[in-house]
Amino acid sequence: MQPDRLDTPIVAGDGTDAHDAGGYLFAVEHVSKSFGAVKAVIDASLRLTAGEAHALVGENGAGKSTLVKMLAGVHEPDTGHLYMEGNPVQLSSPAVARDAGIAVIYQEPTLFPDLDVAENVFMGRMPKRSGGRVDRPLMLDQVNAVMNRLGVRLDPNRLTRGLSIADQQIIEIAKALTLDAKVIVMDEPTAALSAAEVARLFTVIETLRVEGAAVVFISHRLDEVFATCQQVTVMRDGRSVLTSRAAELTSDQLVRTMVGRDIEKRQATRGAGSADVVLSVDRLTREGKFVDISFQVRAGEIVGLAGLVGAGRTEIAQAIFGIDRYDAGSVTMSGAPLKKASPTAAMAAGIGLVPEDRRQHGLVMDESIERNIVLASLKRVRSHGLIVNALSRDFATKWAERLQIKFNRLADPVSTLSGGNQQKVVLAKWLSRQPALLIVDEPTRGIDVGTKSEVHGLIQSLAADGVAVLVISSELPEVLLLADRILVIREGRLVHEFTNAEATEEAVIAAAAGVIAEVAA
Repeated sequence: MQPDRLDTPIVAGDGTDAHDAGGYLFAVEHVSKSFGAVKAVIDASLRLTAGEAHALVGENGAGKSTLVKMLAGVHEPDTGHLYMEGNPVQLSSPAVARDAGIAVIYQEPTLFPDLDVAENVFMGRMPKRSGGRVDRPLMLDQVNAVMNRLGVRLDPNRLTRGLSIADQQIIEIAKALTLDAKVIVMDEPTAALSAAEVARLFTVIETLRVEGAAVVFISHRLDEVFATCQQVTVMRDGRSVLTSRAAELTSDQLVRTMVGRDIEKRQATRGAGSADVVLSVDRLTREGKFVDISFQVRAGEIVGLAGLVGAGRTEIAQAIFGIDRYDAGSVTMSGAPLKKASPTAAMAAGIGLVPEDRRQHGLVMDESIERNIVLASLKRVRSHGLIVNALSRDFATKWAERLQIKFNRLADPVSTLSGGNQQKVVLAKWLSRQPALLIVDEPTRGIDVGTKSEVHGLIQSLAADGVAVLVISSELPEVLLLADRILVIREGRLVHEFTNAEATEEAVIAAAAGVIAEVAA
C-alpha cells in the first residue's frame, strides 16, 4: 500500500531536518535493501531540492551504488518510500524511473558507437513524420538546441565512436534534458576526465542547477564536492549518517564522518620483514591506468595497496603478474628481471595472484573442487604427462584440510561452495606452489566475518613464514589490520606511504581523496 503524501520533514541520519516540508523535489525516506543475507542499504534518506547540486559521498561499500540503483528503478527498496514533489512514487523499472523524470549518468556511458550523436540522444523515441519515417531535421534541431543550452559544441551528425568519455557524458545529459528529467544523477562523472573536461562539466552542472534541476553528484574527490555542491549527504555502512550544507563542513569533518566507525583493533607492528627484497617495482607505467609506480616488498612483509575504486590498484597487480602489458618501467623478483606480459614467467619466478573476482578469474566454476586446487600445480600430480587421480586427490585433500575448506566431496563443482570456501580454494591453489610473493586482491570480499578472520590469519601466517605479501583491499580496517606498510594510490599515482604505526583510517582516506598533499615521485 502506498503511503499518503509526505507533509512532514524527512529527518537526516544525524537527527537534523534536511529541508522543510515543501522544499524538496525528490525524497528518499528511510529505505533499505538486502540481497540474501547481505544488507546493502540499511536506512538511507536523501532529499533533493530543485536548483541544487547534492553530493552523495561515502567509502567503498557504504551503499551509494545500491541507493542510486533504487533511484534508477533497477532495484526497489525493501522498506521505506520514495517521493516526487511530495507524492509517493514506485520506481519499479528503469523505464518508470525515466518517465518519472529521473536520469542516471554512469561513469562509463553506454552508447551505440556506430550511431551518431542525435540518434543516441533519441534512441528508442525518434520523432516521426507522417508515414512513420524518422524526422531527422527535427531531431537535429532539438539536439542543437540542447547543446546550446549546455554551452557545448558537439556536432549531432558525428558518430559516437571515438568520442571522449566527457563528450559521451554530454550526450547522456542531452538525452536526460530531452526527456525533461528533473533529477539527474552523476555517478563518478569526473573519474576519467581531464582538468579542462572537468571544468566544462562543472559549467554544465551549474547550467542544469540554474534551470531548476536537482543534480546528485557522486564523487570520491572531495575538492570537487566542495567546488560544485550546495548540499552533502554522507553514507556509511548502509546508512545515511549526515546531511548538511557543504559550506558548513570542512574536509576533515567530511572524512571523519565517512570513516567514523570503530576501528578494528590491530596487532602490534611486526616490523618491515627481512632485509631481503623479493619484489622490486621501478617506475612502472601503463598509459591511462597508472604512472611512475615504484615500491619494494621484502620477505616476511605485508604491503597494502590502498585507494578508491578506479585508482589503478588492480591494474598495477595485473601488470606485475603479467596479465597486462605495461609501457615503461621494470619488475624484478629477488634481483632477477621479470619478463613483461607473461603470467607463466611470473609463476616460474614464484608469484601467485589471488584475483579480485574469484568467480570469473580465480576459479573454473563448473570444475571440481579438487581440479581447482591442483590447477596451478599440475606438474606435481602428473606422471608421464598424465594426471594421476590418486596423486591429485591426495594433493587436494591435504590442502583442503590445511585451509579447513568445508565441502561434501572433492568431486563436487566448486560452484557448490560458499563464497568464503571458494576463496579458500583459490588460496589453496596458490599456497600449494609455495610462492615467494603472493598478491591478494580484495581477499575477503563477499565472505562472512568468521571466514574473513581465517583468511586474515592465513595471510599473517604466510608473512611469518617469510612470504612477501602484497594486499589490495577497499576495506580500510582490513588494510590497517594486515599491512606493515600502506601505499596509497590515487588516480594511478603513488601519492603517500604510511607505516603501520602512522596509519589511521582518516589519514589514508584523506590521501586517497586528495585532501593531503601528494608525496614527491
